[in-house]
Amino acid sequence: MYGVSGTGSVVGEEWGARAARSRALAVLRVRGRALGLAVLPAAVAVVLYAGGVTGHFTGPGWDAARWVVTVLAVLTLLAATAVGLVVARARPAATPTVELAETAAPDLYRLVRDLADRLDVPAPSAIALTPDCDSWLEDRTHRAHRAHLGPHPAVGGAGDGAPVLVIGSPFLWWMRVGELRAVLAPVVAGTGPAAHPDIAAARRFVRGLDAAVAVPGTPGLDPLRRLGAHGVGQVARVLLRACRGHAAEMERGVAAAGSERAQAVDYGVRIVAQEQVGLAYAGWDRLLTRVALPAWRMGRWPAKLDAGVVSALTELSRRDRLADGFSSRLGERPACDLLEEPGAVDEATSLLAARLFHGGPAEPGPDWSPVEWSQYPEEVVDRKWRTDAARLHQVLDGLGLSGSAAGSDAAADDGPTLTRVIAHLALARPAGPGAVPLDVEDRDGAADPADTDPGIGIGTGEDLPLPEAHNDEAHHDDEDHPEADGEVLAEADDEDPVNPAAEALAGALSALLAREEAAREARVAAATALTTAAASESPDRTDRGDKTDRTDRGDKADRSGGASPVVVSGPDGPLPLFPLQPPRSGRDLLADHVTAMVCCAAVDTAEAAPGLDWLDGPALLVGGERAVDLGPRVLALVEDGDPEPLRAWLARTGVRPEKPVRLV
Repeated sequence: MYGVSGTGSVVGEEWGARAARSRALAVLRVRGRALGLAVLPAAVAVVLYAGGVTGHFTGPGWDAARWVVTVLAVLTLLAATAVGLVVARARPAATPTVELAETAAPDLYRLVRDLADRLDVPAPSAIALTPDCDSWLEDRTHRAHRAHLGPHPAVGGAGDGAPVLVIGSPFLWWMRVGELRAVLAPVVAGTGPAAHPDIAAARRFVRGLDAAVAVPGTPGLDPLRRLGAHGVGQVARVLLRACRGHAAEMERGVAAAGSERAQAVDYGVRIVAQEQVGLAYAGWDRLLTRVALPAWRMGRWPAKLDAGVVSALTELSRRDRLADGFSSRLGERPACDLLEEPGAVDEATSLLAARLFHGGPAEPGPDWSPVEWSQYPEEVVDRKWRTDAARLHQVLDGLGLSGSAAGSDAAADDGPTLTRVIAHLALARPAGPGAVPLDVEDRDGAADPADTDPGIGIGTGEDLPLPEAHNDEAHHDDEDHPEADGEVLAEADDEDPVNPAAEALAGALSALLAREEAAREARVAAATALTTAAASESPDRTDRGDKTDRTDRGDKADRSGGASPVVVSGPDGPLPLFPLQPPRSGRDLLADHVTAMVCCAAVDTAEAAPGLDWLDGPALLVGGERAVDLGPRVLALVEDGDPEPLRAWLARTGVRPEKPVRLV
């Protein structure tokens, strides 16, 4: 894939095109040298045989040399042929996308066609959408792609050799039509250099080498074929290293040429549109990590992610006092109006996003169903809180059976209560006269119940100098002498944790979640095995087409949302290709679960309700307003064993912690 952007002049365009062609020739020279090296033993053998026939190279020594060189030439040619066949037949990686037929987006195709005519370049062969804030051209002329997708009706009458235009779906919903045209201009301009024979040949060679490197990882190879694939992969790696620099410079030249050509089209609008690209990226990232990810973990996938990014960016603009500046542009025609059925396209890209970023199934099902934004608070937020609360009490029950301190006066309470959780975590550090009260303002970075960033103190036990944090004098000494932090950290490794009960509970929670995840993976593997077995037992459709079909199976669902459903993987490896968050620590999980328990108690016993914040995800609404001061108080209980800040909050909001809550 290759994108273009930038500004310049006609001279710059000519320079970029010449630089790209020069680098393309350098890549092709690498291919030529490799071919020459492969036929060199055969050439030497021909010379030796010619010398024998003419009487110049006679005698036992020359005869032995001829046999040795002949055997070497045959082996080298066989190896070169094998490498060439693998490079030519290996299926290049293709980005999972939602393809748009011209009947589904005639206005969008017309816009791209007019853009190509204004730029005097070939039109892309097709248009596809990706759940990402980027746009690029992608070559899908390999026969493995053509065999499955069939010939594309070109946007502007171009041949099958033109690349596919991939557009980030958030752009269609957030940008206006003029802004989208300005952003796509430098991308579409890249089809001009892509049509040059030398550049096209160099790209095919590089893509083939890249695909050949991945061949050893293909499932189903027997040991002998896998050994040969490893050899081919090593050769491909050597060739890739030889032409990597030239290929990178070639793409830079193509980008420069395309961007120079595009400055004649909506250049002023493109400067403004680039600001919207950055804003869309910020809103899309927040929407995925804060809003979509909790739903995916609950087995639900938001069916209107692209429409949600508009709400998220509108909220971001309002919070940053930019609403007045955006009100005028929001009155213009949005780019999603270029689609015939924006809702269906949004649903397809939303499902693809769930597969790419979370690894969800390829099709909806009983355990993987869509959810509308209006249903999100009840079906995702409330369910998530009650599931976490149930898991927390399950772990407490297990600790109680093994003689944990979960008893005391809270053990007498019947049912799952918040009092039980507070009593268990507060046992290790009861509040006393010398305790330092929590300064809520110092912890505003963790004010969101859904935001448990390790940077605010919820991390691993190895990096927390918490024993000294509750001593005023030591605290000020650390501020005055930051160089002593290393000594404090070293001493903390040898001391007991501040809250042993929290440490034990966090470890038990982590173990339980790991078992649940392993069970889920086992179910996925079992379903994958059944699907693979059914696919392998299906009759061959054609003698030659079956091999191509096995090569193409990764593209089966490209039209409706990405990679093949087989093995829950995409064309570039197992899904998710792009995990959104790293694994969370035990205390992160514990803080999440305690927050969920508090929210359940607030919903059941006070004037509170689950809500959705477009930028921060699940939120607790108390009296119609979002509770932003709960996070620091939960952290005080989890980290320090200090329940007083949380109890004060519960009393102020009218939450009754002694009442049992409803679990799932």
